[in-house]
Amino acid sequence: MERSDIIPIGYSGNCLEIIEALIRQARVPAILDDAGKYRGQTFDGVPILPMARMADHPHARFLCLVGSEKSYHARPEIIARTGLEPDRFATFVHPAAEVSGQALIGHGSVLYSGALVTSNGQIGEHVLIMPRALVHHDVTIGSFSIIGAGVIIAGGARLGECCYVGSGSAIRNGVTIGAGALIGMGSVVVKDVAPGEVVAGNPARTLRPAPR
Repeated sequence: MERSDIIPIGYSGNCLEIIEALIRQARVPAILDDAGKYRGQTFDGVPILPMARMADHPHARFLCLVGSEKSYHARPEIIARTGLEPDRFATFVHPAAEVSGQALIGHGSVLYSGALVTSNGQIGEHVLIMPRALVHHDVTIGSFSIIGAGVIIAGGARLGECCYVGSGSAIRNGVTIGAGALIGMGSVVVKDVAPGEVVAGNPARTLRPAPR
């Protein structure tokens, strides 16, 4: 089977794990990142180029890997600025990840090594699910969200768009996490979280209420 061209957007931190896997699974003609400190560098022979060079690859598909607890809110804007249609974004499941045949994964979403999405999982577009995260049955994760390494999301939980769930957290079955909320590392979430709220701890408590 002929390998397709996939170009990652973002180069640092968690991006590198997926870029390594991409190079083994697809043709990666470039990595796009506007940070000047990477100018002229390469990764495993692949050049790191500014975002303006996207136009050089009209038939490639793309993956937006940018996102952290500081920048996750910016993901929708970063993706919108590309001007690409939804089908120009790839969906990438690491060979060591697993997805139920009954689950749905949206355009642009990425499952890192060891991630598991079980039956009837509904994963939106441009979601990043980090290594060894476990998404149980009937969970919904809204577009642009980031699920940290080792997170456990129990059955029927619902996460809105553009949420950030810190590594090692656990979310109780049936809980709703509002859009834009941030869950601190290692938190145990046992009740609903309002949109935009920041919570942490065991059990998770509000650190910063949702903006009004």
